[in-house]
Amino acid sequence: MPMFAAGSLAACTLTMLCAGGPAPTPESSLTLTLETANGAARAVHLVCEPPMGTHPHPGGACAAIESAGGDLERLPADNQPCPMIYAPVQARAHGHWKGEPVDFHTEYSNECFADGESGGVFGF
Repeated sequence: MPMFAAGSLAACTLTMLCAGGPAPTPESSLTLTLETANGAARAVHLVCEPPMGTHPHPGGACAAIESAGGDLERLPADNQPCPMIYAPVQARAHGHWKGEPVDFHTEYSNECFADGESGGVFGF
């Protein structure tokens, strides 16, 4: 069994504490979910600053939230054609935007409208 000098062990411990500490929590990190009327749900994670996560278009989604000043009630709508089929989806966002808590919930008439009316935030 190897033996370590007390100084070496202390240096290794200090290095591990400094390098292996918990990663900082992003100030803008949201879990986004869409749930259909029959209960099928899917979720993505969106991190901004820099844009990343499991959202298919994190840059566009972050830009849409930024343009709304972080207020998901004011997301910019994209002018895209959508079918006039009523298949409601519940959209939710939970997390933080620029350090402030976010707990948003709304309903869209279908997934296409969820994408278009949210500036792509709920386009997944």
